[in-house]
Amino acid sequence: MSKRLIVAIVLVVGFAIPVAAQKVRKETFESQGKKRTFYLVVPEGVTAAHPVPLLLLFHGSGRDGLSLVDKWKDVAAKEGFVLAGPDANASAGWNVPADGPDYIHELTSELISKYPIDVHRIYLFGHSAGASFALYMALFESEYFAAAAIHAGALRDSDQALVAQAARKIPIHMIVGTVDRSVPLSMVRNTRDMLNQNGFNSELTEMQGHDHWYYDLAPRINAEAWAFLKQHKLDNDPQFKHYSFR
Repeated sequence: MSKRLIVAIVLVVGFAIPVAAQKVRKETFESQGKKRTFYLVVPEGVTAAHPVPLLLLFHGSGRDGLSLVDKWKDVAAKEGFVLAGPDANASAGWNVPADGPDYIHELTSELISKYPIDVHRIYLFGHSAGASFALYMALFESEYFAAAAIHAGALRDSDQALVAQAARKIPIHMIVGTVDRSVPLSMVRNTRDMLNQNGFNSELTEMQGHDHWYYDLAPRINAEAWAFLKQHKLDNDPQFKHYSFR
């Protein structure tokens, strides 16, 4: 896999900030010749003088970005950060390279061009298939995203090479239920161990008696995820890596 490193140069001043209510907006833009959809929340009172974090959300199989944005919008409004939940290219799940890293970078760049986003505080969160995808994006682009938190996702044993090649030991927090049958606890523990054996300091919360279902416990899960994410920021300017997938 060949890769070329470029430095993402972004400006956070000099653009007009639209007046935005604290509600979910369905947006579209063109990426790689295809119309893509995402759901957006911009908190009230955001100004260019005070850039805010951006949290990207990756939904589970068979759902869309709204399914997570709806569960996160109150946190975004209270804490004051921009929220974006893209739809996967195919609703069945996320795919590399169809859904990223390039598409996610294009979406992030689109948002940075319109809103005062703190480029040192761009975070990832995913559930289920979206959780595993968030892990991939965190490892592929460890010098671009500040941190990642996931619910009910894991890496495979074959992902060892991807873990080893990550340029930065990006902070990662994982949450899983002890009775999750879709993503068993043992898989998530193996993911934690794989990361930490490669120099990461990943964290794992095991929710006793909890299964794979995210939505009823979303307030608790999101609060824990955000408490972890907001502690972290990039020390250097974000760097995005382009890959050639074969």
